[in-house]
Amino acid sequence: MTELLDGLWQASLWLAVGVVVLAVLRPLLVRLGGVALAYRSWWLLPLLLLALMLPLPQVALLEHVPTLPLKVVPGAVEGMAGQSLPWAGLLLLAWMMGAVLCLLRDLRAQRRFERGMGQLCARADGSWQASADPGLPALVGLWRPRIVVGPDFDQQFTAQEQGLILQHERSHRRNGDHWANGALLMARAVFWFHPLLPWASRRFLRDQELACDARTIAPQPALRGLYASTLLKAQLVHPVAPAVCHWRSQPVLKERIAMLKQSKRKALPWVSGQVLVVGLCLGMGAVAWASQGGAAADGQAGAAMDREIEVEKMPPPSYPKSAFEQRQVGVVNLRVEVDAKGHPTDVQVLSATNPGVFDAVSIAAARSWTYRPAIKNGKPVAGAVKIPITYAMDNTEDSQ
Repeated sequence: MTELLDGLWQASLWLAVGVVVLAVLRPLLVRLGGVALAYRSWWLLPLLLLALMLPLPQVALLEHVPTLPLKVVPGAVEGMAGQSLPWAGLLLLAWMMGAVLCLLRDLRAQRRFERGMGQLCARADGSWQASADPGLPALVGLWRPRIVVGPDFDQQFTAQEQGLILQHERSHRRNGDHWANGALLMARAVFWFHPLLPWASRRFLRDQELACDARTIAPQPALRGLYASTLLKAQLVHPVAPAVCHWRSQPVLKERIAMLKQSKRKALPWVSGQVLVVGLCLGMGAVAWASQGGAAADGQAGAAMDREIEVEKMPPPSYPKSAFEQRQVGVVNLRVEVDAKGHPTDVQVLSATNPGVFDAVSIAAARSWTYRPAIKNGKPVAGAVKIPITYAMDNTEDSQ
């Protein structure tokens, strides 16, 4: 449970770093390689998340298994007052509820948009014509994306304007922009609490439209004026769906028109632009991947001496209520496997003097403790620790 929260926290921090880096570099990327290069730079965010999911290389297990004894007395009896607040469970529940609500909200908006189109009829140009216009033309759908136009498409636009619009939406489909919007929908659900994600979502969708405009008009620069007038003709205020590539984009109209006026070629060659973006993504991804071992080796960067596993926070398990009432005592010997990041991966009961009485609370407690991994040759490594837990009715030193 705490591992999932730690992972979300680490991913949120790196998302914030990635968004700030993209915001700072975007003017430079646009100046060097155009809006298409700025749009491709958004690959940085999913690559950062992917890097955090890749495991660190495991070093050989530390052979020596240290022992950390613990004694438990009935200070906090299971089921009685004095239990600590399960804050990790509450946080996880709040995150899950927020993610589900955010996902349902976006899916409902998507469903409302698709229902608002009414019946669809196939057209000779490969697109589909809707009986109503909730915000068309648009590329609609994820698994089977279709270009859908409004009922007044033929009357509103000339044949040449229709061709430009259809080329724009086909470019969205060829480039996989509908898949990118689907991934953004999921990211907004998972990181619904992230303060920078709303801005990043808006900026991403704007760069998507600008890049699609640039791809569409690049082979036919003489049609820039017609393309701009077609944008102006179609700019009506409509509700938008989260996973739809809309031709109409009221908030970014000025940027799209301004981009069309930039007829000069960019100084940076296409290959150099790709190398720049790939280098940025791989470089930051490598830093994020390597940072996973930073917390485990905190304060040990310059250490060359070996160190055994340590337990930073070791709150004792609750004394089972039934055992307390029957005045039962015992000793449970645990073996806890700890990975190189300090996370307990496995907890086993080696022996117990009163089997089945204290096993469950002992295992649960060991999984909740905070560990510092073993250090071997200056690097954190996976290891194991033996923890004998003595359950006694008083705090004297005698034990079984």
